[in-house]
Amino acid sequence: MFGRLELDDVTATVYRSKLANPQDGVLELAERLGLAPEDVRRSLALLSEMALLRGGGGDPEQGRAIDPQLALQLLQARQQAELAAQQQRMEATRAAVVGLMAEIADSSSQESSRSGIRYLEGIDAIRDQIELLSAGTRSEVLSFAPDSQMSQASIEAARPLNLRNVEQGIVMRTIYLDSIRHDNHAREYATWLESVGAHIRTSPVLPNRLTIVDRRSALVAVDEKNTAAAAALVTSPGLISLLVTLFEHIWEAASPLGPTAAPCEPELLTRQQAAVLQLMAEGRTDEAIAHSLGVSTRTVGRVITGLLTHLGVRSRFQAGMRAVQYGYLSHSSH
Repeated sequence: MFGRLELDDVTATVYRSKLANPQDGVLELAERLGLAPEDVRRSLALLSEMALLRGGGGDPEQGRAIDPQLALQLLQARQQAELAAQQQRMEATRAAVVGLMAEIADSSSQESSRSGIRYLEGIDAIRDQIELLSAGTRSEVLSFAPDSQMSQASIEAARPLNLRNVEQGIVMRTIYLDSIRHDNHAREYATWLESVGAHIRTSPVLPNRLTIVDRRSALVAVDEKNTAAAAALVTSPGLISLLVTLFEHIWEAASPLGPTAAPCEPELLTRQQAAVLQLMAEGRTDEAIAHSLGVSTRTVGRVITGLLTHLGVRSRFQAGMRAVQYGYLSHSSH
């Protein structure tokens, strides 16, 4: 996919037929494949736009389908370019969120109603605000849940509220850490949420605890290491739009819950390895990496050892250089 172009089944069929029968036009392809002429024209136009048809003086019908190996290389290059562009958008959004969190921290000493941020101190104030937001929810709840483990008590307390939301037709989308896949209580709860109609995905890293209600209000933890200490209620439309954009970017890259973690090709890094490598490149300590991923420092050590072996190096510095060389990291990340 590149620029939202997709090689769907019909287009792929037209490509194969055009490759085998280069002289066929729209009518011949439609008859040969049992398709409507307008569908063939759409597919040829898409193939031309994706540069999988060449020549023809700008007329897709007269174009020549390029060799499959070259087509594969082009599609892979387009996908890599789209992923790079998505990563740039993500990083720009993350940078903006850092500024938002700084503003939230500055608001801790005084009310900041004009900026659309109100500071809440202590778990009781946070719980009261959660109840108010829940009672007023009308259509949608978007959440980051960066807990690596969940207590049975917290799960049982959350069930009635989430069930009520789903039964009322409220769309619920929640992103957990990948590490919940290895916690029985958390995984069973997430699976139950899906069974009643919620939408669940997991990500190797989450920036902070976040709940967005109806795209009008958001509750953001001020301290990512102690989410019960304080939170900020955000109501500024501009800041809400920023937080929604961040959520959508991470949702798009996250994996559906499924029976197991997303599979990876043997020659590629696993999601956990890629996350550790990125955090290493940012200069994080093992303890900070473990906190971000919701795993133990011992697990981080094992992952790093595996990375060194995978990359064929002996030091973390060499790992960073080799990762840039292999394209696992951009030069700007190291």
